[in-house]
Order: sequence, then C-alpha cells, then structure tokens
Amino acid sequence: MTRFISLLLLLLPVCLFAQTGPRVNPQGLYITENTDGTADTTDINGTTQNAPLKVQFKANPSGLEGYGTPRYEWKIWNAEDPMNILVHRSEENMEYTFNATGSFSAQLYVTFYNADGSVYYEFPEEGEDPMTITVTISESKLDFPNAISPNNDGKNDWLQPKEAPQSIISFQAAVFNRWGTKLYSWSDPNGHWDGTYAGKRVKDGVYFLVVKAKGADGRNYNIKKTISVISGYNNGENEAAGDE
Repeated sequence: MTRFISLLLLLLPVCLFAQTGPRVNPQGLYITENTDGTADTTDINGTTQNAPLKVQFKANPSGLEGYGTPRYEWKIWNAEDPMNILVHRSEENMEYTFNATGSFSAQLYVTFYNADGSVYYEFPEEGEDPMTITVTISESKLDFPNAISPNNDGKNDWLQPKEAPQSIISFQAAVFNRWGTKLYSWSDPNGHWDGTYAGKRVKDGVYFLVVKAKGADGRNYNIKKTISVISGYNNGENEAAGDE
C-alpha cells in the first residue's frame, strides 16, 4: 500500500501538468450557407462531400494564460501526392475551398512558448503521430431528364438534375423554344426551371436545354437535349406562352 501511494504521488504532478498546460484541438468544419444569410457548420473529418467545399480549419487552443503566443502551421495535401503541399499557412484559423476531386489530409503543427520566449513544447510531441483531418471530394455527376410535367402535382414539376448534382464547380443552363427564344437561364446547379415564361406556363411541346458545366474532377459537361413538356395544359389561357 505504501508503494502504491508513493507511485500516485510521483505521477500526480505529471498528470496535473499535462491537464493545465496549453493544448489545441484541431478541427475542420464544413460551412453550409443558408438562404436566410445564416450558416451551419459540421465536422468534416472522415466524410465525403461535394465541391466546391468551403472548410474552416480551427486550432481551438486552450490553457494559454501565462504563456507566450503560439506559432501555428497548417498543411493540406492530396493523399495521392503527399509531397505536394497545397496549403501551408501560419494561422490559428483559416478557410480553404476544395475545388478538386480526391482525398485530402490536413494537419496542424504548433509551437508553444513560455512567457520568456523559450519553447514550452511542440504539438504534436516528438514521437507522437500528428492528428490528421481527412476529407474526400466526390467525382462529379450531372444528368437531366428528357421530360417534365409542370402541373403542380409534386411529380417532375421542375426541370432539374435527375439526382442531386455532385462536385459541379461551374454551371450555366438555359431553356429555349423552337424559335430560339430564351425562356429561362440559371447558374446554380441546384436551381431549376418551373416551366413558365413571362409569368405564364408554357404550352405542351418540345423545348431545348443547353448546359455548360465543369466538374471538380475536370470533366466538362456540354449538354444539348430536347425536353418534352407534358402537363395536359393546352387551353387558350396559356396557348401562346413561351411558344410564339
């Protein structure tokens, strides 16, 4: 029992020292911007996301009272080419936007100083594996249907990608009638055409979709296809809309 107590007394100062000294908790947060101007953040580590992806990298330091200003060093690289450092910044917190497909790693290195300027310790400590934040950017995907039925029944009412677009970093789309009149255009891959022109629903028939887009994986999308509008609305009220 005496030996056990002596061992506890020997380890206690070490434990207290480890708990009260300066520390960091590196974190990567995915930013989702809402339509109301607010933003949500989600831990990015180990997830697969679509580009463009804006990430906040934070050191989250604690226990700095009585110590000097730490020196922070962030590094980001593609897992397939670890010798090619994409980002090397000396900041406590930073933002970075991923625009390319692949798996990426981010690490934080910190030097903590005593009040007199001498080195207190370095994170990660010698022999300790650095904490790695990983994120995978998916390959691109963009595909449109051949027809829509804008009759407000909740099924295929809009012209939009068949599935949620993935990793599209630039996008332009437009719909034309058979005389070449532009009925609608949009630049957000998550946008859509509601089947109207000048405030009125277009008549049933064939229209033309033109899309120019680029994926994070370098793929170029040059989509030119006919779109059938099939809604059952062909009365005089909308007979001329979009098809004059």
